[in-house]
Amino acid sequence: QVQLVESGGGLVQPGGSLRLSCAASRSIFSFNAMDWYRQAPGKQRELVARITGSSTTIYATSVKDRFTISKDNAKNTVYLQMNSLKPEDTAVYYCHADLGSFRQGYWGQGTQVTVSS
Repeated sequence: QVQLVESGGGLVQPGGSLRLSCAASRSIFSFNAMDWYRQAPGKQRELVARITGSSTTIYATSVKDRFTISKDNAKNTVYLQMNSLKPEDTAVYYCHADLGSFRQGYWGQGTQVTVSS
């Protein structure tokens, strides 16, 4: 019903920056929150950042002070600005629309971020 399309991933050197975008097919204002998750091979998918409908943000401790989540409701788009990237940030990054109430949300296809020299 809702499509989420990520973009902006790629290969960067340690210390570099990337900005990921997540474009939704309908208004993101109706969602409980918009999230960025990431998953590396052999590891569980983990929450990286969340922005709520009231624009409250939370971050994983591993990315706090380096990553910033933001949104543009008029463009139905969520962003993840990633600075000071480290090799351990390498993963597939997924956009997620949270519906709340323990309901299954919507997922994007993911975009690969590789941090390597």
